[in-house]
Amino acid sequence: MQDQAINNSIYNLESYHYNLPPALIAQFPVEPRDSSRLLVLNKESGRLEDRVFRQLIDYLEAGDTLVINHTRVIPARLFAYKDTGAKVEILLLSKQEDKWEALVRPARKMKAGSMVNFFGQGDVQAEVIAELDMNGGRLLKFHNCPDVDQFISKAGQMPLPPYINRIAEESDKNRYQTVYAQEPGSAAAPTAGLHFTDSLLQEIKEKGVNIARILLHVGLGTFRPVSSLDIREHRMHYEYYQVDEETAQLLNATRKNGRHIVAVGTTVVRTLETVYNDDCGFSRQSGETNKFIYPGYTFKAIDKMITNFHLPGSSLLMLVAALAGLDPTMSAYQHAVDNEYRFFSYGDAMLIT
Repeated sequence: MQDQAINNSIYNLESYHYNLPPALIAQFPVEPRDSSRLLVLNKESGRLEDRVFRQLIDYLEAGDTLVINHTRVIPARLFAYKDTGAKVEILLLSKQEDKWEALVRPARKMKAGSMVNFFGQGDVQAEVIAELDMNGGRLLKFHNCPDVDQFISKAGQMPLPPYINRIAEESDKNRYQTVYAQEPGSAAAPTAGLHFTDSLLQEIKEKGVNIARILLHVGLGTFRPVSSLDIREHRMHYEYYQVDEETAQLLNATRKNGRHIVAVGTTVVRTLETVYNDDCGFSRQSGETNKFIYPGYTFKAIDKMITNFHLPGSSLLMLVAALAGLDPTMSAYQHAVDNEYRFFSYGDAMLIT
């Protein structure tokens, strides 16, 4: 009976799958950034509107606060070689003191103690210190490398997601980055923010909308798929976040004045829902969050969300469904497919209002 209940419920992984023609997976971004399409979903009525991203301003009001994540993507994809000449791909995820969590491919022969070399980078090597509890996950330590950050900047490529079937180009160093990116540390872009231009942000400010910044470095939480049939059994990986005093005060004032908090992306949602407290509201905080938001969750920190279209069965899609409702969300995704919206990182956007 319990299995049957799961099969027919919002907790069933299969409820979050949809058919996506491969041609709708965006391989390149549109130009300019704010010319991407925007699907607006009213979470109360289920009504859908087809707009252009720069028209987002029509859905913001003076006194609202738009919250952005100013993390910066590092060139986290590295290519190394074993002594046998075999090529190894490394995706750096997060720094742990003097070591790095990473995804390694192929991982089967990369056991603890394995070493790889980087051709053309002097004597720099990476050692597998430990295997991690994730498919292909390894803890790495660099050797003969006095400045690891400088080495990564020089040797690394932008970590385009695997569904972008091409090699990263020079233009991706700018385009797979928000215009407001500041703090290096992410292994993937907070993609909802890729649609903003400096001019659109200025127009939003001139309308009287506040812009607040938080930080969440995107790591394994983005890459780890949901594999359990009952999604409640899924565990998110920890990611570092930070909310400063200025942002906390601004968000508290927004709430006090009865205005809306509009989150740009799932990273912002997870951060704000992590730090919000029923008794004191928002406060300055930093730490690590593994918050997993799925239908049945009661939102306390945000009112509206801007997001991209996410992979079938992903934790990000489940977060969207938690805010908008599962049925309205899946209906909106079907509308996006039928109307040939562009999907995933370089694709179009959605506003849940």
